[in-house]
Amino acid sequence: MTKRVDPRVQRTRALLRAAVLDLATEHEPGSLTIAHVAERATINRATVHQHYRDLDELLLDAMENELVGLVARCPLVVLPQDMPPAFVDILDHVDTNAVLYRRMLGPCGSARFINRLHQLVTEQVTLQLVEAGVGASGSAVVEMRAHCATGAIMGPVTHWLHDAPVHPESAAADAWQALLRPDCGATTP
Repeated sequence: MTKRVDPRVQRTRALLRAAVLDLATEHEPGSLTIAHVAERATINRATVHQHYRDLDELLLDAMENELVGLVARCPLVVLPQDMPPAFVDILDHVDTNAVLYRRMLGPCGSARFINRLHQLVTEQVTLQLVEAGVGASGSAVVEMRAHCATGAIMGPVTHWLHDAPVHPESAAADAWQALLRPDCGATTP
């Protein structure tokens, strides 16, 4: 049986998530404070702390739901020859929130955010590996493959955000082709 969440809690968290996302697109993550978020959400600071331990936890909650849902819909274990629309959806989402992702994944971003995002994507890939019959969750083979696939997804996303400002669909097509080629563009001597 699932525990029912009070609608007031849901509304408060939604206000806080919206406030922190707005602020994070306007300011560097290191300059944000709980006080800024509380003021933007028109909530007192004590209420913010009732819902989130700190700013990183709030940012993660605000960003993770949509991205993790998109990753869950994208086949990352058995790659189809044709790029799935869900892969483009991932880059479209990142593009829509590019200012925020650049700040959070950039050199002045949050290591905690980067690690948590990596963990969440790895969990989704692990589920796909287990469903594909590669092995049991927690096995060395599944864990290694899940982390490898996560790097193969997050690497191109991070590169595209910072170094390759092309349309999300073009970036997705290039990244998908790189994923399909096991040599990743390496040449043999």
